[in-house]
Amino acid sequence: MQAIKRNILLNPGPSTTTDTVKYAQVVPDVCPREKEFAGLMKGLREDLVRIVHGDLQKYTSVLFCGSGTINIDVAINSLLPEGKKALVLDNGAYSARAAEVCQYYGLPCIDLKFPVDQRPDLDKAEEVLKANPDIGLVHATHNETGTGILNPIREIGALAHKYGATFTVDTTSTYAMRPIHIEEDNIDFCMASAQKGLMAFTGLSFIVGDRELIERSKGYPKRSYYCNLAMQYDFFERTGEMHFTPPVQAIYAAIQAMKEYWAEGEEAKWARHTRVFNAINEGLDGLGFRQVIRPEWRAGLVSSAIYPDDPNWDFEKVHDYCYERGFTIYPGKISATDTFRLCALGAIDEADIKDFFIVFKEALAATGVKVPVVYRDRKGGAR
Repeated sequence: MQAIKRNILLNPGPSTTTDTVKYAQVVPDVCPREKEFAGLMKGLREDLVRIVHGDLQKYTSVLFCGSGTINIDVAINSLLPEGKKALVLDNGAYSARAAEVCQYYGLPCIDLKFPVDQRPDLDKAEEVLKANPDIGLVHATHNETGTGILNPIREIGALAHKYGATFTVDTTSTYAMRPIHIEEDNIDFCMASAQKGLMAFTGLSFIVGDRELIERSKGYPKRSYYCNLAMQYDFFERTGEMHFTPPVQAIYAAIQAMKEYWAEGEEAKWARHTRVFNAINEGLDGLGFRQVIRPEWRAGLVSSAIYPDDPNWDFEKVHDYCYERGFTIYPGKISATDTFRLCALGAIDEADIKDFFIVFKEALAATGVKVPVVYRDRKGGAR
């Protein structure tokens, strides 16, 4: 097997992959309607449930062809009963996207907003649930990838269930990285894409959730032809196939990535991501960069660094310098604050981060940025 040039992706997905995952796509052509391929998907679907410690009798996974946003679309439009409204706990770009899905489908929704650098206030959430007994679905994001904040999903799920609502969680940037126990965490449905924690490729997304609730949703309004959870689930159960053409090569890559996930092990994998994350934070701290999220609220996967007050700082120039040397950094996703993100995803380890900061320091020097970087308070003093 010929080695492929290795780039270190510090963006929030897709992630750095192994050569074995890349080469897993090089297979004989196969019609996805063959029993052989259906068998591969069945094994993958079961493993996706096992990753979150789900009981295969109670939980299942349903595959979709698309990026992670398709999961938000599917979950919300498929799982909201007639005459009910959704409650979105909104403290970042990706939970805001769930509220937008409701808006575009014309679904009744309470978009309960919180500052992007703060966790949702559970007392306020409970007040809303008490005042609105017609809330049928609560949605939250586990790790808001735009900032790196970790939301208390176990507590949110307990609240949702206390008031009889289904709880859907966007775990796109935590699934197969940060350990999740679907039942203990009070999750009815979680979701992710193959290019994140599984360290595979884009094009394959999936929802893991409660079979009984999917069966119940068959009687809900059909709001989308392509993005309907019950329809896709039913087709898998009857035929073993996707209703429409699956992303064949992406599925082969995901199966190989799954083998590598089990070989590394849940605890060892999370320990590796944690090493990477700690190395990122140490590197940023050493250069004087401030971050948006306080340390105790960080999910352990995304560091969101604030631009320094230096006239020579130019993100594009720094990005390009690093990119030309095999390292990819990513702009932030906060409208009110200029930030960039470094992420602990993919097939990388602490040594890669140490190599990155050598290049990053060179980039700062090449563009004339002073180190340690300078911030100014409201009175104009440096700090």
